[in-house]
Amino acid sequence: MEHTLLTLDFWQDNVTYEGKSMPAGTLACAALNLSDEVIAKLSQLCMPLNLYMGALQLGQADTAQMEMARESAVQIVELLRNMPPFSCLEYEPVHSYVDAVFTEDYLQNTMDFAKSGNLAGMVSPEYQKALTLLRVLPVMAHLGFSLAEFKRELLPFAEKLHESDRTPDGYAASFGQYFSSDPDLSAENPGWMSLANASVQYAAATIPGKKVSQLVKRMHYVSFVGMFRSDLFEGLCVGHAPRKCPICGTWFLTTDARPTKYCGGLAPGDKRGRTCRQVGNLRGREQRERADDHPLKKIYERRTNTIIQKLHRGTMDEKTAAVMKRLAKNKLERAIADREYAAGPYEAEMTQEALLAEARNYLK
Repeated sequence: MEHTLLTLDFWQDNVTYEGKSMPAGTLACAALNLSDEVIAKLSQLCMPLNLYMGALQLGQADTAQMEMARESAVQIVELLRNMPPFSCLEYEPVHSYVDAVFTEDYLQNTMDFAKSGNLAGMVSPEYQKALTLLRVLPVMAHLGFSLAEFKRELLPFAEKLHESDRTPDGYAASFGQYFSSDPDLSAENPGWMSLANASVQYAAATIPGKKVSQLVKRMHYVSFVGMFRSDLFEGLCVGHAPRKCPICGTWFLTTDARPTKYCGGLAPGDKRGRTCRQVGNLRGREQRERADDHPLKKIYERRTNTIIQKLHRGTMDEKTAAVMKRLAKNKLERAIADREYAAGPYEAEMTQEALLAEARNYLK
């Protein structure tokens, strides 16, 4: 693909991609959320591209193969245009780029290069179209397979991070336990995923939201998956890590050690259109409120205990005690349902004096 489509700028704890700045690790989290169904469809669409790539390398490609490959490439762009992290790309330029590369001109130039047998021709202006096509094809042809490998190897690692001590030290420990310090390319050793196939340069660039240039670490990749892996690891280096939302199952990025449990997306099936964070906080609040040691219940229990003691001592009649207990129960239920009431007048209304005055007024 074009160089900028496979380039990230890292500055402090942010990454810039296609003119968009975000916390480092965001792109990798989005890639973890790509469904198996989407990846399977991608793998099918990649087949004509792989056939075309093989034929080009042998100098045997024809127009029919090129047309099939172009159609697959267009369908891939359409499939991914609204799916993070690929939705970061500008659709129109990418679509136009694909249309331009999968043409007779590029096909013929690549065939001429293959027949020349001259590897030095790769740097010759005569074969620039061939160079472009042979750079684009592997990126698109291997996309389905490489994304499947990305999820197969890195989802277990993400699960390990999810359960880890969510601090830089905890992330480093999880990384060391999961990835071998001596990686190889065997299927049994996920350590190869820790390798970065990228070129690094340092550049002065204007970060979105900044008016002056900053010194950034600019990394150029040969594949999208290599770029996503790098984003994940760069994020870990600054304390960012993926976490799985227990409400919707989506992976989202945490950027500090606070115990953020829920994502900010819409909760599935919630008729009120609430976010997972809102639903999760409500569930947590309900669980806390059901706990015997909840502060609202403690106030209620202290008050009812006082009423019972006065009743036993004969300093309060049964009718007044019954009304006071009923009033206290009603106020507890209201406090549980109404956060403003709980934080406001609840405690004052639950004093012995306030309840007694209200009960006497009720009994008049």
